[in-house]
Amino acid sequence: MRARTGRVGAVVLAGLLLAGTVVGCADRGESPQGQAAPVSVTEAPTDAPVEEAIVEPTPSPSSVASMGAAPSRTASPKPTKKPTRTTSAAPKPRAVPKPPTETKVPPAPPKPAPSSCKPSYKGTQATRAQAKAALSDAAARTYWPTSAPDIKIPLDLLRATAWQESGWQSNIYACDGGVGLMQVMPATATWMNQRFDQSYQIDDYRDNAYLGANYLAWLTKYIGDMYFESDFRLDADLCTAELNSCLLNAVISAYNFGHGAVAQEGKPLAIPNPSYVRNVRALMTECVCLAY
Repeated sequence: MRARTGRVGAVVLAGLLLAGTVVGCADRGESPQGQAAPVSVTEAPTDAPVEEAIVEPTPSPSSVASMGAAPSRTASPKPTKKPTRTTSAAPKPRAVPKPPTETKVPPAPPKPAPSSCKPSYKGTQATRAQAKAALSDAAARTYWPTSAPDIKIPLDLLRATAWQESGWQSNIYACDGGVGLMQVMPATATWMNQRFDQSYQIDDYRDNAYLGANYLAWLTKYIGDMYFESDFRLDADLCTAELNSCLLNAVISAYNFGHGAVAQEGKPLAIPNPSYVRNVRALMTECVCLAY
């Protein structure tokens, strides 16, 4: 019995010693038999991804702003509107003209010749180069040096009128009496020579060009004074769709029909020959003669 009791006591003692050993290992954080201690649940393993802190993104523009809407900002000053240049404003013709200041007026044009009549030719025909030079010289002159020195006859107007009248034929004589490049009437040439104390020869192509340009300058002065407050510009860009809206159209019309058919005292400006005016206006930009 003692032997069993001794053995039992030894077993109990060994068990108590073993239990103490286990408790001691647990207190030191080590596992029995040399194994690593289990990781506490409150610690993350070193090889596990660390959860980063959430950072709020910077507010971005709204979808409307990203599509082009102007963001809110300090308003910039509005651009100032360019002032309208008074020098380029088209003068409107007076409804009631001023009394004419010119008392010496050219004679009325003759009646149109029969359509069956054919023109005749006399003398030598000037070359295109000669005609071009004569028209250029005539356009470069100042015909009213004292009272209206700013009156200039545009070269494209003079060339177009000469082409419309004669096709630049210097030796042509029309059935109605018109002569040369500018188809000047003999009575008109006589009046102009007396009025301006000149001695232009109607059958000389250079003098003929001067006579035609001088007549255009006289019409510019006469009609400009009566209807356009002495604004003598013959600019095409001053004209509107209305033919009687500008001095250029009035001067072209009067060259063909005479001043009395266009400008009459007490009456509005008239354009009795619209087809002629449109033809000359078209030739000012489209004439084959412009390339000569």
